[in-house]
Amino acid sequence: MSRALTRLRAATGDPLLVRAGRHMVLTPYAEEISEQTQKIVHDARSLLRPSPAALDFSTLRRTLAIRVNEAFVEAFGASLIAEVTALAPHVRLHFSSKLEKNAEYLRNGSADLESGVLEEMGPEVRVQALFRDHFLGVVRKGHPLETKQEVTMEQYAAFGHVATPYGRQIVGALEAAVALAGLERTIVAIVPSFPAALAVARESDLVALLPLSFMNTYNAVSASVCSFELPVATDGFTVSQMWHPRLENDPVHRWLRQLVVRVCRQLVPL
Repeated sequence: MSRALTRLRAATGDPLLVRAGRHMVLTPYAEEISEQTQKIVHDARSLLRPSPAALDFSTLRRTLAIRVNEAFVEAFGASLIAEVTALAPHVRLHFSSKLEKNAEYLRNGSADLESGVLEEMGPEVRVQALFRDHFLGVVRKGHPLETKQEVTMEQYAAFGHVATPYGRQIVGALEAAVALAGLERTIVAIVPSFPAALAVARESDLVALLPLSFMNTYNAVSASVCSFELPVATDGFTVSQMWHPRLENDPVHRWLRQLVVRVCRQLVPL
């Protein structure tokens, strides 16, 4: 405090605080600038520690870039856009395809937020769990597996399968269990997304491997398909949102993260 007061005295050319007995009192100049100084300090604190409450969402203009897979947009996109538009009509969400898991998009600022199953993203990346999930087998209504109360490994492997590039670890464990039973899972086609796999399964005898969360958010489509637990126990997985620490305290980004959590957990519990 003494050093700070010395620097202020040198800058202003005024003693500012002087001793009066056992106390220190303001000089006339210090009293004159006291109110203005308090305002400057308050403004500086607001600048350094912005609060979402100080934002005028009705006039806020900003584009927020989110890297996600197609299934996330189809499951949660409409609800998230509605939440954002209701409060901030001039804020735009730019969803981009997540063709690879790479923290560089968060580091260089080309993505504000990323959603998915956490893999190695670097120690600085912030992570928040959104919900827990696991894979199911999915077939069309009228498929021979629809009537099975519990699908066996033999029944599961007897049909062709449509696959996606996602859930490699879980698929690997499933393949190992099928092979251990002396069977083979025939992948007839590989498609780029969960919605594509669902569309194929709905119009064929192929079996799709899809997340429970994805099926829960597809109520209309789910009427034309049925799902079943896999014949081998597989690990569940956590879907998270990730961001770079430079946006940790950004009030708009904090608001977006809170909306993503709320929308996801309304549809899929943690």
